[in-house]
Amino acid sequence: MNDEERELATGSPASESTPPPSRPRRRFGWLQWVGIAVVLGLLIFGGATWWLVRHAEPLMRQRIIDTLSARFQSPVELDEFHVTAAKGLGVEGKGLRIMYLIEVNAQGQQREEPMLAIDEFRFHTTLANLRKSPMHVGEVYVTGLHLRKPPKEDRKITPPEPKKPPKESIVVDRIIVDHADLVMETHKENKEPLEWDIAHMVLVDVGAKRPFDYTATLVNPKPLGDIASKGHFGPWNIFVPGDTPLDGVYEFSRADLSTTKGIAGILSSKGSFGGTLDNIVADGETDTPDFRLDVSEHPVPLHTKYHAIIDGTNGDVLLQPVEAWLLKSYFVCVGHVINNKNPKGKDIRLDVVMPKARIEDMLRLGVKTSPPLMTGGFKMKTRLHIPPGDVAIAKKLELTDGTFEIHGAHFTSDRIQEKIDALSMRAQGRPKEANVQGTAGFDTPSDMRGSFQLKNGIINVPSLRYDMPGAQVLMLGQYSTDGNTFDFVGKVRTKARISQMVTGWKGWLLKPADPFFKKHGAGAEIPVKINGTKDEPHFGTDFKDDRTKDLGKDLPPPQ
Repeated sequence: MNDEERELATGSPASESTPPPSRPRRRFGWLQWVGIAVVLGLLIFGGATWWLVRHAEPLMRQRIIDTLSARFQSPVELDEFHVTAAKGLGVEGKGLRIMYLIEVNAQGQQREEPMLAIDEFRFHTTLANLRKSPMHVGEVYVTGLHLRKPPKEDRKITPPEPKKPPKESIVVDRIIVDHADLVMETHKENKEPLEWDIAHMVLVDVGAKRPFDYTATLVNPKPLGDIASKGHFGPWNIFVPGDTPLDGVYEFSRADLSTTKGIAGILSSKGSFGGTLDNIVADGETDTPDFRLDVSEHPVPLHTKYHAIIDGTNGDVLLQPVEAWLLKSYFVCVGHVINNKNPKGKDIRLDVVMPKARIEDMLRLGVKTSPPLMTGGFKMKTRLHIPPGDVAIAKKLELTDGTFEIHGAHFTSDRIQEKIDALSMRAQGRPKEANVQGTAGFDTPSDMRGSFQLKNGIINVPSLRYDMPGAQVLMLGQYSTDGNTFDFVGKVRTKARISQMVTGWKGWLLKPADPFFKKHGAGAEIPVKINGTKDEPHFGTDFKDDRTKDLGKDLPPPQ
C-alpha cells in the first residue's frame, strides 16, 4: 500500500505515521568534521609558519652577516633583525654596521665610526628560496646609507689575503637606496673631509669581483641643484678603499648660480668621469645663457669646456684647462680649486689667458654703465684669485700680474671720442681739421696696452699706453668697478710742437714755449689728469705730480 492508499484508509496523512528521515543529521555531522579539519589545518600551517619564521630569523641574520663579512672582509654588527610571514618572508633590519678593517689608526687611536652604516633595510623572499645557497634576493630597500673612507694614514698594516675565500650566502640583484652620504676623510692640514650627498641611488649587483652598475641623484649645494649620474662603482678595495674604481656620466640641469653670492644665472652641465675614489678625472661642458655679476646685472651667455682632476681625499680640483666662450670672447684658465677649512669654502687660483676677446664683452659683464665705455679687440693675461668666505665674488675677486692689449679701441661715448679725435688731429699739427672733425665724430684708430691689478673692487693701473695717430697717452691711476672712482695722471706726447696744435695768433704766442715742452724726442710732452667718473670724466693739466716725470723717456717719438 502506498502513501496515498494508506491516507484514504486511515484518514491520516502519511507524514504523521512516517518517522522523519535521518539524512539531514548525517549531513550536518559531515560539515562539522570538515570545519574541524580546516581549523586544524590552519593551526598546523600557522604553527609551521611560526616555526619556520622563528628558525629562519637567525639563519637569515647569519647569512646577511656572512655575506657582508665576505664582501668587505671586516666585522659586521646588526642591532635589530626581524622576519615576518608577509607575502612570503618579509625581512627588516636596523643598525647595520661594517667596521674598519684596521680598528686602530696610525696615531694609536681606536676608531669609533664604522666604515659603512645602514639605518634601515628591508626585502622579501620565499620559503623555497631559503633552502638555496646562495639565497637569491631580487631587491633590497635601504634608507640611510653612510660610507666613510678612512685616510691612508689610518691603515697601519695590510692584513694578509685569506687562504680560503669566504663564501657569500646571499646574492642580491638590486639595492635601492634613499638618503646616502659618502665622507672622504683626510688628515691634511686645513682640509675638511670631502662629502657627497646622494638623494637616491640604485645599485645593480653583478658579482663580488665585478663593479656595481649604478644610477644616482646627487645633491649639489653650490650651485644648488640635483646631479643625475650613472655608471660603474667597484669592486670595493677592502685593503685600500681609496683605490676603489668608479666611472660614469652625469647631467646637471637648471642649477641656480644665485646661491653663490655675487653671481647669478641658470647653469646646465654634462660630462663624464673615471678613476678611483682618491683620484677622479672628469671632462664636461657647461652652459649658462644668462650669466651675470651683481656689480653689473648684465646677463651674458657663457659656455665652458673643462678637464679636471679631483683629489678625492680632500676635494681639491686641478683644472687643466677650462676653455670659455663669453659673447664673442674666448679665454683659457688653468689652476686649482682648493677645498679650504678655515675660512670654510673654495679657494680658487687660476692663470687666465685671453688670446682673442672683445673689451666690450668684459665691460658688459663687469661694469654697470651701458653701453660699455669702449669697444675693440682685447688680449689679456692675469692671475685670478677668489678667496673663500661669505662675500660677493666681485668684492673678493683679486687679479695680479695682469697685462692687456686693446686694438682698434673706440669710445662709445661721443663726448669722449670727440675729444680723442680732436687730440689726434692737433697732435699731428692739424688744428684746423681738429676744430671741424672733432664735432663731426671722426673715428680715430687707436691702440691701448698696460698692466693692472684688482683688489677690493679697485683696479690699479701702474702703466697705461694709449697710441693714436700723432700722439701717445701715457698714464697711471685707478678706477673702481662700480664706476664711482676714475683718477688718472700722465702725459700726452705729441708729434707736433705745442705751437703747432693751435691756430692763428695763439700759435705765435706759444712758440716761445715750444722748447720747454719738447722732451724725449717728442714734439711736446703735456702733463695731464683725468678724474671724475666713467660717465662724467674731467680732463685737465697737472704739472705737480712727480709720478709722471719719467714717463715716455725710453719710448720712440709719436708717429
